Amino acid sequence: MARYFLALAAILAPLLSLQAAELAAGPMPGHSAMRAVKVWVQTDEPASVALRYWPEGSELSARSTPAVVAEATTAHAVEIDVTGLEPGTEYAYRVLIDGETVPPAFEQRFRTQPLWQWRSDPPAFAFALGSCAYVNQPEYDRPGRPYGGDYQVFDAIAGKRPDFMLWLGDNVYYREADWHSVSGMYARYSHTRQLPELQRLLAGTHHYATWDDHDYGPNDSDRSYRLREQALKIFGEFWPNPEFSSTVGGVTHHFEWHDAAFFMLDNRYFRQANDRVTGERTVLGRAQIEWLLDALKSSSAAFKFVVMGGQFLNSAETGENYINLAPGERREILDRIDAEDIPGVLFLSGDRHHSVLMKKENGVDYPLYEWTVSPLTAGPSSPRAGEDQYRVPGSLFERRGFGLAEISGPRDDRVLRLGLHDSDGERIWTTEIFQRDLR
Repeated sequence: MARYFLALAAILAPLLSLQAAELAAGPMPGHSAMRAVKVWVQTDEPASVALRYWPEGSELSARSTPAVVAEATTAHAVEIDVTGLEPGTEYAYRVLIDGETVPPAFEQRFRTQPLWQWRSDPPAFAFALGSCAYVNQPEYDRPGRPYGGDYQVFDAIAGKRPDFMLWLGDNVYYREADWHSVSGMYARYSHTRQLPELQRLLAGTHHYATWDDHDYGPNDSDRSYRLREQALKIFGEFWPNPEFSSTVGGVTHHFEWHDAAFFMLDNRYFRQANDRVTGERTVLGRAQIEWLLDALKSSSAAFKFVVMGGQFLNSAETGENYINLAPGERREILDRIDAEDIPGVLFLSGDRHHSVLMKKENGVDYPLYEWTVSPLTAGPSSPRAGEDQYRVPGSLFERRGFGLAEISGPRDDRVLRLGLHDSDGERIWTTEIFQRDLR
């Protein structure tokens, strides 16, 4: 009899563990299409996870997704594909853990993109953007003054109710104790993602991301980083992005939101070591450059945002500016955008721990802009000497904050309004860029 009860206990123990699982972080909507949405969830223990969802105001028509299993091997992070949706619809949703509904702490909603083509002008929309999100953990941080702070910035972003949040890299800061092991990397992602001040923004806004060195590996890391494949896997498990390009590799992908397109580049996975003096000097690599030019040429978007972790246009040959690492490659990209006569190209970047708008008047047939938005919560810093050649007067901001980009207007005459906000959500600076001026 005793052996019977011991055997029964062995069978029931995993089930009891499953029943004890709780929500650890999220939920977080990611990529939105017209008939499908991705949602990310993390639990604190192995569990069965599903979503219950319904069009806003129609809970009686609620449906549930098939359950997926949150496993310890992926830090209990799961991506749920919600399919069979209708275009242009806002949905409320709830997380089910082991069949039980988790009471929401914040508004939980996602929306599908509308079917506006051949029917109307493209809708107006807004997206938030930022980079360099450092979350303090004293036992692993460098001694001295805490590097991270002003976490209220995430609630300020949520209060603007953007359609999505664009994460420009350094979205997580691996420490020395993290980047030498997969378990350390999972632990860092989990610690950052579970920040209480982040949860409202996660639950009610769509999210897209690329990376830079600190959420890829060590500071200034490159293609030689020995855990780069594992870093890529972990990134994919924590960001419900569109599928990565199968022909390029890395985190390269693109998505569209109404009549804007976003080309998310990988400036780490392919780059040579910064101080190399022999061999080809590259940041993006040949395959990614060809992918970018193909994707830009094929796009009919009014605004084509080229997104990468580090600055591209900056003319100062210093630090990790593209011109300092691979000047020939930078020149080639600009020349080929011009030769292909591609309109509407703009650049978005992070990394620099200050925010600035750059405007380059020559290089293609229209002005080229790059908006750097940084930092969200990491320590601010100032530009280096000589980095002001393309700076738009009044656009430099050397404190924590975020950007808000709003696109509106009729088809073929759209307006992009850029607004920089401090960590409390107060607008610091704004400007407008017109589609008609980028042709």
